[in-house]
Amino acid sequence: MMETLQPSRAAVERDDLRWFAQVRATLALGLPLVGSQLAQMSINVTDTVMVGWLGATQLAAGVLAAQTFFLVWMFGAGFAHAIMPLAAAAQGQGDHRAVRRSVRMGLWILTGYSLLVMLPLWHTEAILVLLRQDPQVAAMAGRFMRILQWSMLPALLLMGLRSYLSALSRADIVLWATLVGAVVNGFLDYALIFGHFGAPHLGMTGAALASVATNLIILSVLFLYCFGHPDLRRHEIFARIWRPDWHDFFVILRLGWPIGATIVAEVGLFTATSIMMGWIGTLELAAHGIALQLTGIAFMVPLGLSQAATVRVGLAHGRGDPHGLARAGIAAIGVTMAFSLIGAFVFWTLPGALIGLYLDDTKPNAAEVLAVAVPLLAVAAAFQIVDGLQAIGTGLLRGLKDTRTPMLIAIFSYWLVGLPVAYVLGFVLGWGGVGIWWGLAVGLAGAAVLMNWRFYHREKLGLIRSS
Repeated sequence: MMETLQPSRAAVERDDLRWFAQVRATLALGLPLVGSQLAQMSINVTDTVMVGWLGATQLAAGVLAAQTFFLVWMFGAGFAHAIMPLAAAAQGQGDHRAVRRSVRMGLWILTGYSLLVMLPLWHTEAILVLLRQDPQVAAMAGRFMRILQWSMLPALLLMGLRSYLSALSRADIVLWATLVGAVVNGFLDYALIFGHFGAPHLGMTGAALASVATNLIILSVLFLYCFGHPDLRRHEIFARIWRPDWHDFFVILRLGWPIGATIVAEVGLFTATSIMMGWIGTLELAAHGIALQLTGIAFMVPLGLSQAATVRVGLAHGRGDPHGLARAGIAAIGVTMAFSLIGAFVFWTLPGALIGLYLDDTKPNAAEVLAVAVPLLAVAAAFQIVDGLQAIGTGLLRGLKDTRTPMLIAIFSYWLVGLPVAYVLGFVLGWGGVGIWWGLAVGLAGAAVLMNWRFYHREKLGLIRSS
């Protein structure tokens, strides 16, 4: 009897070790990506905090401008994200030429997109006025954007290089480059917004200039690393950069625009809620901006883990390893849920302290903004789990190069479910900002369920070959 049981026990032990290896591999790639996401977010937080010290009106204008910029940037980032599963699958197959082609054509598309969006960004003020925003706030946001928009090209190109490096499991350099950028941005913000260290006192203009300089610095660090590192020379991603590879160009387009649309569907929902909060009032919009920034910080954790999941699933998919693919997915979901619970706990127990970081008690209306923002953060605590689940589900599907159906799921969940619920709860039922935020939670929950259901049924749906 013992002889028949022993192999089973050994198999269980080996199985446990494989699960531990999957979790360890997810964390080894995911934590640097999380760190780089948090470092990137710290740049945005620094901008928002320091602009918030100028006053509630400046903060509201900064929120609108930043949301508009990131809505446009996020769609373009979809093409950068498309590089990741392609490069990971090629790396899993040992095809260095395919890695080079996917990265090079991705950089082409990112450059073209950046040039196309410059004109609409230049007219941000007019667009915000059409959306019934306060004319004074819209004018300030428009002036801010006319400088900030020049960071679009470097911000997208660095995302392309980041996807390439992540697919090769070289996320550490991405983290360090972004940390350098965060430190530089904080210094420039403090100097240029308030006129310290002999710099001119530029207010919001200083924050915009700091953002442009910061993105250029991060891009330069990643470019030099990719260009000069001996282990990356075999890919030659910058060799004959002018030479087209039309097949890969259109593959990136085909995968990238649904990813961009998926991201925009989610970010657009948050932007639409910012517009709704602006209808309620400037103080409510300022409170919304603070709560949104805090949830954005927390979201960087599942977002980084989602990117790690894309790479891990993409590598297994390229190797033709359905069992490794399944383990990579389950490990990513488990790790993400653990971190999401921690985020929810922090929001639930420390809302006042977190929101107070963005406010100067000596400024008018600071107490009113705090009172409005605290209930919003309580709702945010409630939807941390579903937000993490929808992020990881999306990343897992991208690793399978499945982008169009997730786009439809996102549009349905966020715009046909979440946004109407937000409007009904916020305005029809009179719940105000809290109702709008519960609409966000409902939309995220719908996406979480549908994305993860699709990954669970990946074989039945023909997304991978049956084992």
